[in-house]
Amino acid sequence: MSTKCGISIPQTFEQSVDVEIIRKFVVRAEALGYDSLWVQEQMISDAAILEPVALLTYVAGLTSRVRLGTAVLLTVVRNPVELAKTLSTLDQLSRSRLIVGVGIGGETTPHEIFGVPRDHRARRFVEGLKVMKALWTEPKATVSGDFWNFKDVPMEPKPAQKPHPPIWFGARTELGLKRAVRLADGWMGPGSSSSAEFVKHMEWIRRLLDEAKRDPKTFSISKRVYIAVDDNRDRAEQRLRRWFGARYKFPDMAPRVSIYGSRQECVDKLEELVRAGAQHLLLDPVFDHVEQMEQLAAEVVPAL
Repeated sequence: MSTKCGISIPQTFEQSVDVEIIRKFVVRAEALGYDSLWVQEQMISDAAILEPVALLTYVAGLTSRVRLGTAVLLTVVRNPVELAKTLSTLDQLSRSRLIVGVGIGGETTPHEIFGVPRDHRARRFVEGLKVMKALWTEPKATVSGDFWNFKDVPMEPKPAQKPHPPIWFGARTELGLKRAVRLADGWMGPGSSSSAEFVKHMEWIRRLLDEAKRDPKTFSISKRVYIAVDDNRDRAEQRLRRWFGARYKFPDMAPRVSIYGSRQECVDKLEELVRAGAQHLLLDPVFDHVEQMEQLAAEVVPAL
């Protein structure tokens, strides 16, 4: 079984937002045969980062086959009733192509800006998903919880996918992975984790699936990979460091978590992830987006 490969949509801009490069990129990505197109969420930032669901809605109108994924939405700071409606609309407009990647966020997530308490994040996260699933699947949804309580609430249209779009969790702790196995349809290893960390996480996933008596075939496994194909490794590393410094304020993270170098070196390192259990790879070139997309499609993806 060949590994499926998606690619991230250009979403961050140094100056003005370049809508034309987004349009050209996603149309070409679909033509090249990428499995899926992906966005991230970062609401509060001094970088120009587009909102993910609005961006995917625009992309849905430009494409017809490729799947559309979020990796990940921080649902704990969103209203789950409003989000359920928005994502249902997107699944209808894209004709059943949505993958809903969600995450709980970290300790640095500025909850207070969104008017959401920092306390009980995990309970709020789980209950928010319960709200969305109820609105997506029940003719008249009823939820009784700690944070949301309502009875016989209709919401139409439901998502085009039944019972609802696939839900993938982003998580890196054993507790988060256990939550994913219990509640999600899949898991995506974060781009900020190294290949070695992904191997460790996969050991946990296999054990947790076994303990839950869950068929591994019902659980999708992916990994976001920051990648740069360049025979000049030093140049690739410097450009990655510059991007990581601007985006995450940690340039030293770049060589620790990224895959970069020659075509063969990138293939070899990606194959390590596939051997560890990745069924899907989200390739994330952070510069020269179009050129990297073309090179990955021509030289790297076929080798996987």
